[in-house]
Amino acid sequence: MRELKKSSSSWVSKTMGLSAFEWQVGYAAFTVSASVRGDVQRYIADQEEHHRRKAFREELIEFLQKSGIQFDERYIGTLTE
Repeated sequence: MRELKKSSSSWVSKTMGLSAFEWQVGYAAFTVSASVRGDVQRYIADQEEHHRRKAFREELIEFLQKSGIQFDERYIGTLTE
């Protein structure tokens, strides 16, 4: 995961021009279809503003539920906003 975070941070910084991009302490990774690449790029670029309206924890739980992934809230409860 460390290598994925490292290479994705570099890619985001170069591709999106976001020099201040950093991963949070906690993380989750989801794959997406190439057909929604633009949506994902906009989401990443607007993430700071987006998380003023919806907390990371809330959004992660929605993603997990939408994807049918079982999870234990004990581990999600330790994530920061």
